[in-house]
Amino acid sequence: MKRGQKKNSFNLLEEYKNCWKYLGESKKFIWIILGVFLLFVLIGFFISPPEFIYNKILEFIKELLETTKDMSGLELIQFIIFNNLQSTLFGIFLGLLFGIFPVFSAIANGYLLGFVSSISVQQDGILSLWKLFPHGIFELPAVFISLGLGLKLGTFIFQKKKLESLKNYAINSLKIFLLIIVPLLIIAGIIEGILIYFS
Repeated sequence: MKRGQKKNSFNLLEEYKNCWKYLGESKKFIWIILGVFLLFVLIGFFISPPEFIYNKILEFIKELLETTKDMSGLELIQFIIFNNLQSTLFGIFLGLLFGIFPVFSAIANGYLLGFVSSISVQQDGILSLWKLFPHGIFELPAVFISLGLGLKLGTFIFQKKKLESLKNYAINSLKIFLLIIVPLLIIAGIIEGILIYFS
């Protein structure tokens, strides 16, 4: 290497700075997702679904409990982390379809949380909602970020330089997934796995 020639090397701190900068540029999309999510949390909490939807949700929860009931603590943590990583990655890159999937995912997840919260309050009282707080403190920000990035990714089609915009959005989204979302979901998976295992 010649003297004075700069070596191209990975700078983690610089990458983190770029990630947070891109998040700042994407905040309106994250806020949209958060707004949709909270709206459907309220709908799920206060409005009873039709019987067939009610039964489908209960069936989904029952199947999930059945799948995880014999897992060890470590297996449970791995299961939660893998599923969350998969859903957030899909949330980002299926946003390519005009951002439809991220919005739908925010609706479904918000409604499910509202529904579960409503049942929890009916059975154990309003204070039972505090039990849900540790489960979402790291997971929900990761979900909102991923769906917000997915929604923004779908807007590449409206840009003048479509392919350039798509490449820029996709690369930045992938970096944020690896450097911010993955660590959040690992922490969330450990906390949730431990809480569920010992509950």
